[in-house]
Amino acid sequence: MSHITFGTSGWRGILCEDFTFDNVKIVTQAIADHLRAAGEADKGVVIGRDTRFMGSRFAEEAAGVLAGAGIKVFLCGRDVPTPVISFEILRRGAAGGINFTASHNPPEYNGIKFSPAWGGPALPETTKDIEQRANQMLGEVCYREVPLAEAKSRGLVETIDPRPAYLAALEQKVDFDALKGIGKLGLNPLYGTARGYLDQPLKERAIPYTIINDHLDPYFGGQPPEPSEAHIPDFISLVRNDPTIRLGLATDGDADRFGILDADGSYIEPNYIIALLLDYLIRVRKLSGGVARSVATSHFVDAVAKKHGVPVYETPVGFKYIGDLISQDKIVIGGEESAGLTIKGHVPEKDGILACFLVAEMVAREGKTVRELLEHLYGEVGRFITRRDNLRLSQELERAYPQKVAAIPGEIAGSRVVNVVTMDGVKLLLEDGAWLLFRKSGTEPVVRLYGEAANEARLAEVMGAGKQFILG
Repeated sequence: MSHITFGTSGWRGILCEDFTFDNVKIVTQAIADHLRAAGEADKGVVIGRDTRFMGSRFAEEAAGVLAGAGIKVFLCGRDVPTPVISFEILRRGAAGGINFTASHNPPEYNGIKFSPAWGGPALPETTKDIEQRANQMLGEVCYREVPLAEAKSRGLVETIDPRPAYLAALEQKVDFDALKGIGKLGLNPLYGTARGYLDQPLKERAIPYTIINDHLDPYFGGQPPEPSEAHIPDFISLVRNDPTIRLGLATDGDADRFGILDADGSYIEPNYIIALLLDYLIRVRKLSGGVARSVATSHFVDAVAKKHGVPVYETPVGFKYIGDLISQDKIVIGGEESAGLTIKGHVPEKDGILACFLVAEMVAREGKTVRELLEHLYGEVGRFITRRDNLRLSQELERAYPQKVAAIPGEIAGSRVVNVVTMDGVKLLLEDGAWLLFRKSGTEPVVRLYGEAANEARLAEVMGAGKQFILG
């Protein structure tokens, strides 16, 4: 029986191998026991899913287990975005939410993401408790299920549609009227849960748009449902070859990540979008507060924060830490280089739908392309170029890795190391403002190498030195 392990975004596994009905029921029972121990079980739990194979079945089985534990379930009637589940938890004052999603991972994966009552991804102390409870029950029938029809008749399971309330709330956070003059938008929900969310506000206002990949396909068109440059060639081609499209907006499978294409079809790195929106929200929207970014996210964000005199909160990788700062109302915006962000007054969870519409609002109100806005901001705070590579390790290199990163050189890529940050991986801050981050994967023999510098040539030097340090 496989061990249950919660990562930065919950427990994920391959369908029919790790991710089985038995294991799902055990994890659900562990969540029920956790909520009972915390005295929150009487508030009910929202259950949702993305568009993957068997998602509705897994959600229904989990509902039966919670009903068997006497916990009220609010079961989403169709696939639903992750940020919408977060919104619904807060709107209902529920004890939490169970989301069946593997986000941007390939179609053979599924997962369980638990969000507690504050609406963000569960913090480590919560997932550790659930993980321990689940692993103690592996191999046992330790739950009591109530058939779905019986659970509904007894009022233990209620089918809900969270879309209208979420879209109504989005109206308060996005200036949709500004979009009326933007021209045509390109939309790409990547066969995922943003169908009916990305397009509906535009449809209601007769804002022109072209949409692709807006039907159900559990294979996600043969690509992982991730809106990164490598996985959206059809969308890039569409925007590039249609001169009437002003902006391309994409979301991943569960709509918590975003992908932005400029008017010419060029892909804009999420790092740069976070910095642009920070500047826009403070300068144009007049929002107040700091900014949070993960340790792997661009220092472009720091330069914009310095321009506006606001604090920067650096966090480990994992949106739970940024969501916590949103809940404390400390920040205007929080974001990660992996294309997740949220803003002040919104859910403490990544929201790709909100991110897309905020970029569209910014472009419409500023009257410039994303690239023009980016070049203008570079002129004010300096240029930042970022990159991430995956370095695969041999068995010998993997064994040697802990000792290697424990012996950091005083100089790398011709520049002195002025600080070492070890909150999540090993991050080397260099005297010339460039930096490197080494983060070892917890599931495979891979080191994720992140780097940043002021120009492409210097970034190539820094990344080359980082690669040589790990593999040489």
